[in-house]
This record gives sequence, C-alpha cells and structure tokens, in this order.
Amino acid sequence: MKKLTLFSLFLAAVVIILGAYTRLTDAGLGCPDWPGCYGNLTVPLSEEKVAQANAAYPERPVEAFKAWNEMVHRYFAGTLGLCVLAIAVIAVRNRGKGTPVKLPLFLLGLITFQAALGMWTVTLNLLPVVVMGHLLGGFTVLSCLFILYLRLKQHDVQLQQNVEVSSEALAQKQNGQKRLKGFALVGVGVLVVQIALGGWTSANYAALACTEMPICEAGWQSRLDFAGAFSVPDAENYEFGAHDYGERVTMHIVHRAGALVTFAYLLALGLSVLRASGTTNLQKRIATFMLGALSVQVALGISNIVFMLPLGVAVMHNAVAAVLLLSLLYLVFTLVVPLSKHSNQFTFASTQNDVSSHKGAPLSAAHSSFSTHALTKAPGGFHG
Repeated sequence: MKKLTLFSLFLAAVVIILGAYTRLTDAGLGCPDWPGCYGNLTVPLSEEKVAQANAAYPERPVEAFKAWNEMVHRYFAGTLGLCVLAIAVIAVRNRGKGTPVKLPLFLLGLITFQAALGMWTVTLNLLPVVVMGHLLGGFTVLSCLFILYLRLKQHDVQLQQNVEVSSEALAQKQNGQKRLKGFALVGVGVLVVQIALGGWTSANYAALACTEMPICEAGWQSRLDFAGAFSVPDAENYEFGAHDYGERVTMHIVHRAGALVTFAYLLALGLSVLRASGTTNLQKRIATFMLGALSVQVALGISNIVFMLPLGVAVMHNAVAAVLLLSLLYLVFTLVVPLSKHSNQFTFASTQNDVSSHKGAPLSAAHSSFSTHALTKAPGGFHG
C-alpha cells in the first residue's frame, strides 16, 4: 500500500502539471463534452469523425492539439482515481493491522468530487469558481496522498524498530517544537490562501493584467474594484474571462500582495526553524529545502510578469507551488506528530551524534502584467 500511495502521489503531481498545461494552452474546452471527446473515447482524427464532431458541436470545431491536451489530462486523472480506489480497498481490508482507514476513504470521496468538478469545468464553460475549486481540489488530493504516505512510512518504522529516548531529551525537544507548531500551521493557511488567489487570477485570465513592476501600470489605484474582482459575472461562456480590465487588475494586484505576505511569512518560519534549538536535523533540512523552493517560486512569479507569461515558466510556477506546499506539510507533520511516536524516523534519523548527544539515551541504529493587446486572449497564469 505504501508503494501504491507513493506512485499515486507522483501521479497526482503529474495530473496537476497537466492541468496547468491544459489551462495555460486554453484547452479547458478542447473537448466540449465529458468524459469523452466529441462523443469518443479519444480525439476524433479521421475526416468522417471530425465532420461528425463539427456537426454535433458547430460552435466549437475540433482542434486536435487542444483536444489531446484535455484528454491526456483526463486519462491521467482517471488512472489516479483508480489508484485511490485501490488504496481505499486495501486500507479497509487491512484496518485491523493499524493501517490508516479514514484518510484513504476521505481521499476516495475527494477524488470523486474532484471528478465532478472536472465535469462541471466543461459543462459550465469554465465557470471561474469551478475552475479554481478544481485546482484547489487537485492540490488537496496531492496533500492528502503525501500525508498518507508519511503516516504509512511512520507506521512501518514503528513496526520494525523500537527506539527509546530519555524523557529529559524528549521534553526539551517537545517544548521547543510546541512554539513552532502554531507558526507552521498558520503558514499552511497562508500558503493555501495564496494558491487560491493564484487559481482565481488564472481562472479569470488576469495573469497579464499588470505587466510592470513592482505593482502595476500607472493609474492602477483608480482601477481597483474589489467587489467586482471577487464576484462572478453572468456570461454564457467564461473562456478568456468575463471580468472587465479594472477587475482583473484588482485580482492581479491582490495576488501580488498575497505573494509578498506569503514570502515574508514562510521566510520567517523557515529561519525560525533553522535557529531554534529544539528542532531536529531533519526539520532543519526541510526548512532549508522549503526556503529554496520559496526563492525559486518568487523568481518564477517575477519571470511570468517580465517575460509575459512563457508557457514553460507558468507551468513550473504551478509545479513549484505544489512542491512548496508539500515541504511545508512535511514540516508540519514532524511538528504535530508527537516526538515519542516518531523519534527514530524524524528526530534522530540524521546521525548517530544527534542521539548520542543526550546522555543516557541509547544509540539507535537508524540514520537514516497593462497590455490590452495581450489581455483578451491571455492564458491564465498562476503567480504564487
């Protein structure tokens, strides 16, 4: 089950990247129906099938490139759904062996709802709320799979080894980490809000609403419209956006402001972990990795603006957002799970010296963008 969960975790990451690529290439309606494509299991390619598809959907003739982008994303998402189903079945069968059951069942319900969001994305013509929800759902699936993997890994370590630590050393570690736990949990909330703001910016094609640094083009203050920016206008089709320019500028500026807040908060969190005396070597490594991912994410966000949203950079911006979220969740996991339950895996896994530095503790063997000409057709972006 652990290997299947790890495979599903990587598959979920691929699905998120493919979803970003589909959205950024304006292929969200590459297939106007669901779950097939113009009534087929694959993209219609023969002249006969293309003619039939164009007759059935005259308002959206076949564009093979966009249709394939959409269908490949669906194939991978469908495979992920089957993997999550298998995980849930195995978890129920092994429920008497200490295997997590609630989280796999929650994942099964979540992946089912995520499939429904995928359908509504198409049938509701890219309704921004649904598109953003679909994005957040993908990140949630990825996060839950990662937490499940960590729990399974922890469970295996507990079965294989029994590590004792001195109560004095354990109390020191726990007191130091209690101060960071709330800090890190709030950090997850801050990052999730920023991801949601990026999803809203993307779903409303506002990525190129501002193309100047550090805030936007001159006169941006007079264009701000928060009520309009965070509402859903009536429209038959939301492809390429239904909000006016001022509303999109507002979305973009709010997202940039959110990026600054997120950067400052996670920077402070990472430095706190590195400086705290009660954190483990693993936690310091996670914090270092998180700070590195944060720096890369900021660089990608700036590149999206300066270079007018290059496809590769925009896709990577989504991918690194996922990496940043997982690294933060990993840090939170090590802070929330009691040290006495994972001391071998998380507390004393780096070196023997980390254990032996506490007198009386037995050694463990484990070491373990204002551009009116570009705005109308600008693809959605994800600056976060």
